[in-house]
Amino acid sequence: MKSPFPGMDPYMEQRWGDVHQGLVVYARDRLQPALPEGLRAVTEERVFVESDDGPYRVIVADVHVVEHRPPSGAGESAATTDVAVEDPLILRMVDEPARQAYLEIIDVASGNRVITVIEFLSPANKVPGRGRDLYRRKQQEVYAAGASLVEIDLVRSGERVMFVHQAQIPPSHRTTYQVVVRRGWRSLEAEIYAAPLRKRLPTIHVPLRQTDKDAPLDLQALVDQCYRNGRYDRTDYRVEPVPPLDKADAAWADELLRSKGLR
Repeated sequence: MKSPFPGMDPYMEQRWGDVHQGLVVYARDRLQPALPEGLRAVTEERVFVESDDGPYRVIVADVHVVEHRPPSGAGESAATTDVAVEDPLILRMVDEPARQAYLEIIDVASGNRVITVIEFLSPANKVPGRGRDLYRRKQQEVYAAGASLVEIDLVRSGERVMFVHQAQIPPSHRTTYQVVVRRGWRSLEAEIYAAPLRKRLPTIHVPLRQTDKDAPLDLQALVDQCYRNGRYDRTDYRVEPVPPLDKADAAWADELLRSKGLR
């Protein structure tokens, strides 16, 4: 059960919510054994509202609903009240809340200080509006805190929002997919990984504390695991992916899929 594509499968972008969650969890599980004593990989999340009518918006949950056992007798007195309860008008929400996960490596011994943030970018981060503005703010916060930032862009839709501007990246590394690593103690340097459509995704170096050895993260293994566990072998490769490939890549993909009997 393996994708017909040698690297990232462009058809997986159509189910990015499912793929994104898998990437974050599988990355955590692969990094955990490689982390030195005192460091731990943990997942965090933001809450987005996805709308067909405009760009992504972000909702910050200010109110949490918790369940607790009421004091003895409280339930009985409430049940016998004479206050009339009105029936509400029920409206179906147009926008659908969605959770977007990301990964942090924290130093438990120093009060859970964030050492490295790992972001698998989503379309929500790459469209104009509030969602992209908040992601930009997150980049600046990580920079100001002296933490390292790993940005992994495996989606083709939207505009690149990496910490490094695309004009600064040589054409050889302006590939279909892209990874940018900025170490917290080298603020004027960035490590760029090329990730073309037609090749295997790279294994990248994840920075930890300055005195630690980097932790390797095999991106292709993560995508392969997502493909396997998500049963993406049932994908209909006879149709074009969304968004569509450019002309040259579409011709290459067509030949590849035909050679594997999928078209």
